[in-house]
Amino acid sequence: MEYIVEKIGMSRTVGVPSKVVTLLKVKEVKVCDVNNGTALVAYSQGKAHNKPIEGQQKKYNLSAEFNKFATLAVANTEAGDLDMSPLSEAKTLKSTFNTKGRGFTGVMKRWNFSGGPGAHGHRFHRTGGSIGNREWPGKVQKGRKMSGHYGDEQVTVKNDVLSYDAQNGVLVVVGSIPGANGALGRVKVVK
Repeated sequence: MEYIVEKIGMSRTVGVPSKVVTLLKVKEVKVCDVNNGTALVAYSQGKAHNKPIEGQQKKYNLSAEFNKFATLAVANTEAGDLDMSPLSEAKTLKSTFNTKGRGFTGVMKRWNFSGGPGAHGHRFHRTGGSIGNREWPGKVQKGRKMSGHYGDEQVTVKNDVLSYDAQNGVLVVVGSIPGANGALGRVKVVK
C-alpha cells in the first residue's frame, strides 16, 4: 500500500541509546477510481486550478481543495477515503523522495574529485583536469564525470517504523529520508 506524505523534519528520541528519526505527515487523500488494487487519488497541494482539474473535480464530486492527482497502490476496493489501517501495522517502509537540488556544481562537490594543489603557481585548483585522449578516439568518452546539475533526483530508502499517530496522521521512521523539509513523496508499506 502506498501513501503520499510530506516531510516535516528530523528529530531524536529521548532515551538511551537515542535514535535519529524523521517525521512524516500523511496527506489527506480521496480515492477517485479503483482498478485491480491501483487507484486514481486526489490530494490538495497549492492553489493550482485550470479547466482539466475542474473537470476531474466535477467528475469525481471533489471539493476545490483536492487539486492534484496521482496513481497509488491502495487497500481500498471502492472510492472514498483512503484506507489507513495498513500504516498502523507497518514495520518497514520504502520512502521515495527527490533529493535537495544543488544546481550547477563542479567536479569536486559533485563527484568527490580531489582537485589539484592549492599553492601558488598552479592553475589546477578545483578543476576536473584532462577530459579526453589524444588522436584516438578524438572525442570525449561517454560517461565522463564532469561538472553539471547535481541533486534533485529520485531516491528510495528503506526505514523501520517507530510509531504512527493515526489521529494527527504523523508517521515516525528511524533514520533519515532524502529531500528538504516540506517536500512531498511516497511511502510504500513493505511489511
